[in-house]
Amino acid sequence: MPTLRPWREIATPHPDVLRGTFQQAEFAAHLYRVHDGTASPEYGDPVKFFGLTFITEGMRLLLRNVVQRLTGQGGDPVIQLQTAFGGGKTHTMLAVYHLVRRADGKVAAGDLPGVSAILNELGVTDLPHARVVVLDAGHLSVDTPAVRDGQRISTLWGELAWQLGGQPAYELVRRADESGTAPGSEVLIQLLKQSSPCVILMDELVVYMRQFRPGQQFAGGDYNSNLSFVQNLTEAIKAVPTAQLLASLPESDREAGDDRAVAALHALEHTFNRIQALWKPVATDEAFEIVRRRLFTPISDEAAADAICRAYATYYIEHPGEFPAETQQAGYYQRLRQAYPIHPEVFSRLYEDWATLDNFQRTRGVLKLMAQVISQLWADNNQDPFIQPGNLPLASGKVKGDFVMYLPNGWDAVVERDIDGPLSGPQDIDSRDPRFGAVQAGHRVARTIFLGSAPNTAGNQTTRGLTPEHIMLGSAIPGQTPAVYTDALKRLADRLHHLTTGNNRYWFDTRPNLRREMEERKRRFDELSDVLPELKRIVQKAFGRPEPFASVHVFAPSVDVADDEHLRLVVLQPKAACSRSTLGPATDVATEFLEKRGENPRIRRNRLVFLAPELETNTRLLDQLRSVLAWESIVVDCKESRINLDRLQEQQVVRSRDEARKALDRLVREAYRWLIVPSQDARPGSSPGVVRWEALQLPTSSVNGLTVEIERLLVDNEMLLSSWAPVHLVRQLQSWFWKPEEAAVTGRKVWEDFSRYLYLPRLRNAQVLLNAANDGVKAGMVGAAHAQEGSEFKGLVFEESAVLSIDHLLIEPAAAKAFLEAQRNAQTEDGKGGDDGEGGGAGEGAGTGNGTGTGTSGGTGTGNGESGTPGGSKKPPVKRYIASVELGNEDANSRFTKIMAEVVRKFTLNPSHKIRLTLDIEVESPTPFDDDLQRTVRENSTTLKLNNHSFEQ
Repeated sequence: MPTLRPWREIATPHPDVLRGTFQQAEFAAHLYRVHDGTASPEYGDPVKFFGLTFITEGMRLLLRNVVQRLTGQGGDPVIQLQTAFGGGKTHTMLAVYHLVRRADGKVAAGDLPGVSAILNELGVTDLPHARVVVLDAGHLSVDTPAVRDGQRISTLWGELAWQLGGQPAYELVRRADESGTAPGSEVLIQLLKQSSPCVILMDELVVYMRQFRPGQQFAGGDYNSNLSFVQNLTEAIKAVPTAQLLASLPESDREAGDDRAVAALHALEHTFNRIQALWKPVATDEAFEIVRRRLFTPISDEAAADAICRAYATYYIEHPGEFPAETQQAGYYQRLRQAYPIHPEVFSRLYEDWATLDNFQRTRGVLKLMAQVISQLWADNNQDPFIQPGNLPLASGKVKGDFVMYLPNGWDAVVERDIDGPLSGPQDIDSRDPRFGAVQAGHRVARTIFLGSAPNTAGNQTTRGLTPEHIMLGSAIPGQTPAVYTDALKRLADRLHHLTTGNNRYWFDTRPNLRREMEERKRRFDELSDVLPELKRIVQKAFGRPEPFASVHVFAPSVDVADDEHLRLVVLQPKAACSRSTLGPATDVATEFLEKRGENPRIRRNRLVFLAPELETNTRLLDQLRSVLAWESIVVDCKESRINLDRLQEQQVVRSRDEARKALDRLVREAYRWLIVPSQDARPGSSPGVVRWEALQLPTSSVNGLTVEIERLLVDNEMLLSSWAPVHLVRQLQSWFWKPEEAAVTGRKVWEDFSRYLYLPRLRNAQVLLNAANDGVKAGMVGAAHAQEGSEFKGLVFEESAVLSIDHLLIEPAAAKAFLEAQRNAQTEDGKGGDDGEGGGAGEGAGTGNGTGTGTSGGTGTGNGESGTPGGSKKPPVKRYIASVELGNEDANSRFTKIMAEVVRKFTLNPSHKIRLTLDIEVESPTPFDDDLQRTVRENSTTLKLNNHSFEQ
């Protein structure tokens, strides 16, 4: 399908609409403003007025009747204009006013657009000069006389006489005006004959009559005298062939107002019915042209407008099941063409639904609403081919205000939350799904439903709202897939608070639906006892396997996070939410974990990283969790018959719960996105700087588990090292561990410091350190030995393959080279002594790798360093060492450390020694152990792989 041109390129609004300079009053045609010269040109200038006015069939017949009456060709003497509020009564009176007066004769009747055809039909070349009397009773007071050129005028008949002939005419009714009694018909006939041809326009007569209170006399007379005046005037008009009376009355009691107004309406209807001709000015379809003429200049490209209307008609026919039956009829194209650029569905909803509302003036109300809509769409550079219900810019305060003013209280909030606005449900739906966002499906559907949601006067709920077919009619544009709007409608029905469904119809209401019940229940759940425990379970589930972490601590207190060499991830509670620009809440809580484990100082601070929720998403996450809990509570109550729902509602509740659960799972990933990693800057010889926090953002769309993404992010940013080049190890050893007076350090010391200090690298585990050390030994960048005695390195390995343990010494390469050089020199000297026959005694032979040496005198030295006796006898070999000790409260920690360092470690220097330690721990207490102590000891015992650990009574 070719691209359809936007309506704004074909139909240009009138300047006042385009600029948004119109006022509400400008759409309310007031006789008194036109008569006293204060109306805008659109109403006050006869040529402009007729240029903007579409002469309906009813108006044409009425104007024809006026011409006949003024030219003595007959015509009805009294015409009552009675339509629904805003149906065109006053506008029609204005047409008569300008036709008769024609700017005090300055304009020929034939120069008024559309009037010449009426004159030609009657054979009239021009109208005779005639007087026009305007009795706009809504702006006359019953108790405050008007002053005309110094003359006080109190009554309707006094005003009538003054407008017909000034002071001379007023003298005919002076006594009746001053006394407030109605003049007789003979006096009125005399008055009309002197002033004819004339036309009397009486508007808002009911508004004037209801001001009279029973039993009270006012300057303007009383109720009965005014009713008598109207009756006498109709009789007098009938007696003067070139005089005519047009009077407007409300169509119904509801439009009349209070009880006095209704009584006045009935009395006037009875009076006029004796002689009147009843006229209804505007047919519904004619309103299309009335509105278009008033709001738009003539169509600039009729062919383009025709192409758009045919494209819409074809689109509807191609999807018969998606649109109403009337769109399948051939005549629907004509309706589109007649209404362009405003879609007929807009007119249908306004004239059929909104016209049932109190105070909604049919054509005038439509004009006012659509002028605001068009002005805002023009300002928004709307590019749609048609102005449809789905286009209504209800996010605009002016447009929304003009619509909701006709509705009961509460609709402002409904529009903002469920229909249109930056925080509305449709906005959220369109922003989350590209299919919807591309065509604004959520917004268009919601706006269309709103236009069809006006409450009707009968309150018949079965006919409220729109069918899905009419929703599609108001939303879809040719070239788009109707299914997108169908899906958006389902999504809205599942989410919005005030969107109600029933009998295959959808409508908005100020009363909440089941979603409101859910919202009310959300408030019942306590954050500490209900929300956080459930959130902890859900977040824990989201991690899956903990690797590379020994454990993932979700919402755990610091005392439960072990202080050991293992890498641990601490997931912070919602109160520690943060953002890239606001890390404070998260780092404040994380600092507490770094500094302490419960009440004790934390030693291995470089083994912790933290995961914090995102500040903005965190609020949605907690709210969504409450929604899940609320929906689940409704499901449970429904199953246990604690709440009565029909079958359809039960299905909706289950579906809503399931959708809420899915949304919650997505929000967990979106919320827990900030990886907070501590570090420090430091230089040798100076104190470390303050703790610096680095925030890394996790991707929210990854299908990998959270720990997988966390590890990848840490590794990519070199905040966690899973492999390490020896050159980096050497750099750290040179900076922090090797000293001029101490060229060796144990791997355990290095690993302990790496675990403790935030300015040192964070390794995945100790094996990463050992792998780097092995590579460094082989490359001659690091030396390694089992032990050091004085200046001697035992079992030194350098520039060869090695498999090191954590207790090996890591030796500065220059020191390793120097030791090897000294060792080679010593071996050379020893070799020379043996050749000269200067043999040493026992124990002076060259030592072998197992520590056994043979001297030149024939004595042997054993691995334990004992020399043989001169007679050659040997001590028995010692191959086993055993010991036991019992430790109490006072020395358990310090003595155990000394035993390990000064006894057990001596045996670890030789890899051939097989060491087996058995540690029995028995602790008794006169009082029961508290729960926190038991939990901590169990966790640490499991982590350390202790056998048969348990608590007993």
